[in-house]
Amino acid sequence: MKTVEQWFDPMDPWSWVVSRWLLEVEQVREIDLRFRVMSVSVVNADREIPEQYLDDPEAYLKRMQAAWGPVRVATAAAEQLGPKVLRDLYTALGTRIHEQGNKDFPAVISAALDELGLPAELNEVATTDAADDQVRASTREAMDAVGIEIGTPIIRIDGAAFFGPVVSKIARGEDAGRLFDALATLAGFEHVSEIKRARISEPDFS
Repeated sequence: MKTVEQWFDPMDPWSWVVSRWLLEVEQVREIDLRFRVMSVSVVNADREIPEQYLDDPEAYLKRMQAAWGPVRVATAAAEQLGPKVLRDLYTALGTRIHEQGNKDFPAVISAALDELGLPAELNEVATTDAADDQVRASTREAMDAVGIEIGTPIIRIDGAAFFGPVVSKIARGEDAGRLFDALATLAGFEHVSEIKRARISEPDFS
């Protein structure tokens, strides 16, 4: 059985597609799937504002600030209740953010915690820095595994980590298994550092 870890930021659509694909992989391959938290706000803290936001940099800064809330709550929940809580909490957060299009993160967090019966006081963590050291440490572990010029998601298979895959549609059934087999093979060969082609479509959650 392969140990598979995925680092995710709840607000990142590419991480969401990959997480749903890995849940499909569980059904057709023997893997021990574990979810880990990382923060796009931490990753991008010292980077230049992306080109698409140059006309409205304030919108980008607000987006990065808002992204802290779900990451902080997920991290605090894992610290308090154990890392296994991340599977269901990520699903509850991500379903609202990505599939329902709800970008009101405080409302999303509150509803997700209520759905899962998790402590309501976790809501408070979203607006404090109480979990920030843990968020940065988890993000740093992910970046240390693959290098600093990366984003989300990051996957580690039996200790071999890489950025991605960046996939726009959720692979399902045996297609999910074949994609995993290919990536596991690449991840296991230490001299492969990059494979890339132009992005052909936006995320599709169907």
